[in-house]
Formats: sequence, C-alpha cells, structure tokens
Amino acid sequence: MKTLTKAEEQVMQAVWSLENGGMLKDVVDAMPDPKPHHNTVATLLKILAEKKYIGIKNIGRFHHYYPKVERDEFTNMALSGLTQGYFEGSYQDVVSFLVDKKKISVQDLELLLKQIKNGKK
Repeated sequence: MKTLTKAEEQVMQAVWSLENGGMLKDVVDAMPDPKPHHNTVATLLKILAEKKYIGIKNIGRFHHYYPKVERDEFTNMALSGLTQGYFEGSYQDVVSFLVDKKKISVQDLELLLKQIKNGKK
C-alpha cells in the first residue's frame, strides 16, 4: 500500500467519517476548519483514487467517493510503518517511548495489561 501525505490522510479521514462516502461537497464539509478549497480536495481525491484508497461511482455528472481501504487497515499499516521506521520493529520500545514522554499513564498501562490478560481489545 502506498504511503499518504498529510493532506491525503486528512481527506481520507473525512471520507471515513462519512457513513457511506459522499460527494465532493460532503467530503469538504467533513473536513476541519479552515476548510481547503474544493479544487484542492478534488485533486487529492483523484490522487487517492489512483493510489487505490478510494473508489469513485459516477452519479450523473457527479462523483460519489467511498473508501476502498478501511480505517483499521490503514491504522495497522501506519502503526507498523512507524514501529519499523523508528523503533526497529519493537512495540515494547514504542510503549517505553510513550512512558518516557509521559504520553501514557500507569493506569493506562494497567488497563492494557488487563485487556491483554483477558484477550480483549
């Protein structure tokens, strides 16, 4: 799967937030303020379609955009890439980094440990 730029990722987040995808206006409306220009979003949607992240259905003269890659699949890929690229593939090192930077609390770690022991998400 090809990597995404920050702008492409923002557009994907908007597309994922729409229950069944949407038209260009819907995607722009789903984006945070300040909203990018419609032409910018249209260009990014075209790029995302070329990268096979979204599909396009033609409805009359309009395009309906829908995700072809699920958010969980993308999240898994992105987290794996981050772990490989910055932590030599060690998720333990990722958690240690988060603890060192005070981004995760002892209570969060205890909850995660409980979830692991119970085999739950």
